[in-house]
Amino acid sequence: MAHKSHRQKALQAQLEAQPTLSLVSQKSKKPTPAKVVEQSMDIDDDDVVISNSTPATAEASTSASGAASGSGFAPLPQSQSNGVLKGEFRRIPIPPHRMTPLKKEWVNLYTPMVDMLGLQVRMNTQRRAVEIKTSGHTVDSGAIQKGADFVKAFSLGFDVNDALALLRLDDLYLDSFEIKDVKTLHGDHLSRAIGRIAGEGGKVKFSIENASRTRIVLADTHIHILGSVQNIKIARDAIVSLILGSPPGKVYAHLKMVGARMKQRF
Repeated sequence: MAHKSHRQKALQAQLEAQPTLSLVSQKSKKPTPAKVVEQSMDIDDDDVVISNSTPATAEASTSASGAASGSGFAPLPQSQSNGVLKGEFRRIPIPPHRMTPLKKEWVNLYTPMVDMLGLQVRMNTQRRAVEIKTSGHTVDSGAIQKGADFVKAFSLGFDVNDALALLRLDDLYLDSFEIKDVKTLHGDHLSRAIGRIAGEGGKVKFSIENASRTRIVLADTHIHILGSVQNIKIARDAIVSLILGSPPGKVYAHLKMVGARMKQRF
């Protein structure tokens, strides 16, 4: 019995010692971790708020962008999708010697620009210029540039039907240069160079146009070429060789060879 009572006392002492140790440990832990726990709770709350806000913003951005492109920008509204500037305006000056042909061919000039491009066109006789402006009927973003090139081609001396190709095709351009850009000539030498380019009755000029599929205008010492980039280069090379003194027969042979190559290519 004495043994059992001693064992019971030992167990009772252990049971009484455990709560006292736990209380001491809790009291010892209370001063410092209280603030730490509060700070950790604050941080956790902030983290929860941030994590809750980021998906919302992501969903909002995705919903706002809709069918956004890979760059991340939102698509343009329907009103700006065509890219036409409604207030765009151009003024093309007309040389004095082309004002009379402009008045004669005015109906043939403004009709295709209004019908095909939807532009507003008027002739300003005081400024000696043609003014072009976009309107609500303008659909193509490059319409005003095409109209300006069309009027400029006519002012340089091209026929209306030839200049009209600038409105119908996209790969036609104007190239202008002077004889002095190739070689400095004066007096009779300059006159003979112009005669070699034109030929008798304009035969050389017509043969260059037919071989290179371009249109050429000789305005004194200025030369204007209308056509595609490749064709303009062929015509310009032929004219440069004539300016430098090559005989027309040699230029004809070179143009025939180039024309045969062009037919094989296409």
